[in-house]
Amino acid sequence: MPLIHHIVAGAGSPPIVFVHGLACSHTDWQSQIDHFSTGHLTIAVDLPGHGATPAADTSSIERCGMDVAALLRARALPPAVLVGHSLGCRVVLDAGLRAPEHVAGIVLVDGSRFAPVATQAFEARFAAGEYKTLVRGLFQQMFTPRSDARTVAAVLERALALPEAVGQALLLSLVGYDVDKLDGALERMAKPLLVLQATAINDKRERASMTAGQTTPYLDFIRAKVPAAHVVVVPGVGHFPQLEAPAETNRAIETFVASL
Repeated sequence: MPLIHHIVAGAGSPPIVFVHGLACSHTDWQSQIDHFSTGHLTIAVDLPGHGATPAADTSSIERCGMDVAALLRARALPPAVLVGHSLGCRVVLDAGLRAPEHVAGIVLVDGSRFAPVATQAFEARFAAGEYKTLVRGLFQQMFTPRSDARTVAAVLERALALPEAVGQALLLSLVGYDVDKLDGALERMAKPLLVLQATAINDKRERASMTAGQTTPYLDFIRAKVPAAHVVVVPGVGHFPQLEAPAETNRAIETFVASL
């Protein structure tokens, strides 16, 4: 099986592996690569169907996790820090459980947890031919009025360019993973965990920036499953803190890596 597309920069341990979210790419991590490659080997991937990686025969969290785990093994990495954003949070957990010998720690960047009803809601939108309308709405909520307009436009354009079959399958897989596997994955992940959170999602699936010291049902869920997890809130930004607050994001990851 060919390895997924990835870029490598820098040298040093522990390596840091960056995994993007749905309809995104490795380029979202450029500020982190520039920062950490001065002292660490850094790898940023394109998941199947994204960036320069062709679509796989199936699109799922598990397939993405298998591909990331295969990359860790193929490069014979010493224990690395796996950093996942959004959908990538699920992928790094899955990959870490598949290749635990290559994992030193896990970082979840602005993750979430979908309820079972999301499956029916997504399927109804797909059946109505509203996939792109759904994606546009989801991604528009990921930014704030203070977000850079050029960044917002570029991220939205990229999201809408994702092949519809890939996007639909991954959205449904994401919900299925949250419902059936997320709690077990967190309980089984016997590695240090950093949760870097910037937004919260309410019962209406509306996303909003967090404030300093705020908690959410998602963060409470994480703390219940992994009491030792370290939680850092990045306030006042949208769903992409690695783009909108790179210094704060880098500082939180740097502190975590130094603690390992």
